[in-house]
Amino acid sequence: MTIFTSIMVYVIIWWLVFFMLLPVGVKTHPELGEEVEQGNATSAPANPNLKWKLIAATLIAAVLFGLYYWLQGSGLITLRPDFQAEGA
Repeated sequence: MTIFTSIMVYVIIWWLVFFMLLPVGVKTHPELGEEVEQGNATSAPANPNLKWKLIAATLIAAVLFGLYYWLQGSGLITLRPDFQAEGA
């Protein structure tokens, strides 16, 4: 696996994990009993905790990429197609 492929696989894993973490622990202003300011959506999070989610996504993605790298290195999974074209 090339370095470019490794980086792209890590980036894809990171984005998937980050988007899965976005709704975790989010509370809206009405859920906290606070008044919503004029012009703001009632569904907007009061505190999205993005710094924590960025760090968590990085750590979880690193673990998942390490698992993928080990599985790919052992030959259990691969990104290469295993079929041959007809007449080749």
